[in-house]
Amino acid sequence: MDFGKVSPEELKTINLCLPDDPKENSAVLKGRRVDTPKVYVGCAKWGRTEWIGKIYPEGTKEAKFLDHYVEHYNSIELNATHYKIYPPSSIQKWAEKAEGKDFVFCPKVPQTISHYSSFVNIEDKTNSFLDGILAFGKHLGPVFLQVSDKFSPKRKESLFNYLERLPRDLQFFVEVRNPDWFTKEESEKLVNTLRKLNVGYVITDTAGRRDCVHMHLTIPKAFVRFVGNSLDPTDYARIDAWVQQAKIWLDNGLEELYFFMHMHDETYSPELSSYLIQNLNTVCGLSLKEPLFISDLKEETKKKTIKSQKGLFPDS
Repeated sequence: MDFGKVSPEELKTINLCLPDDPKENSAVLKGRRVDTPKVYVGCAKWGRTEWIGKIYPEGTKEAKFLDHYVEHYNSIELNATHYKIYPPSSIQKWAEKAEGKDFVFCPKVPQTISHYSSFVNIEDKTNSFLDGILAFGKHLGPVFLQVSDKFSPKRKESLFNYLERLPRDLQFFVEVRNPDWFTKEESEKLVNTLRKLNVGYVITDTAGRRDCVHMHLTIPKAFVRFVGNSLDPTDYARIDAWVQQAKIWLDNGLEELYFFMHMHDETYSPELSSYLIQNLNTVCGLSLKEPLFISDLKEETKKKTIKSQKGLFPDS
């Protein structure tokens, strides 16, 4: 993910602290922790060859990537659907990989709708997309609509009208990127409209676009897209801040949190997501599954073998 990418030199000059919560968030949250908040952490894609030998076993073929991915995470931000409308038969095969697990797919609206249509005459494409993703069944998480960087608030009515026509029994989130959306006036209009329509507002934390870290909650659910910088020390400090923010939101009634790890070099997403999950579990009292690294498994097997051998030969 190249959005918001900066050079190592620029990274040193950017204030990466999270903004304060907008005061309106208190009206969205109930002020007390819900009994069983849902927290999901994942990456954007499962098809990463860089993870072979890291979290995927050596020799893993592409067809088996998802089989292994669902053993490490409880969700995925499904970018695959951004580039193609998949039929229910394809979606069903993916859903079957997660059978028996608390795992959700969060599909991204196809770019033929979100980027190339101006939200005009797209009913058939929208219906085909929705028909496909409904095959996820109980494994369907929120659907997110990323609006093109070039799509400014000047065309907001077409976006708002489209959102109003979407089915209310599915949860949608919207991500905007054009800088004009983040002016005070346009931001208020967008936030108020999303709240009225019960649509979530994606928060994107990337170094080069701090305006996208807006921190607005339009519903008692949060969808965070975090973009790291190849395990730069600032990545860990930023994750620490997000863990504290998650605790504040959860303690005040956040019902669902979806946190997706991105990197400009996706090689390192497992390491940073593991750090995130460990700290969420510790600070927020959760029990999320952590990615299992092949090197750790090998070391654990080695220790068990040594322990077993000592049991057989106690005097050795």
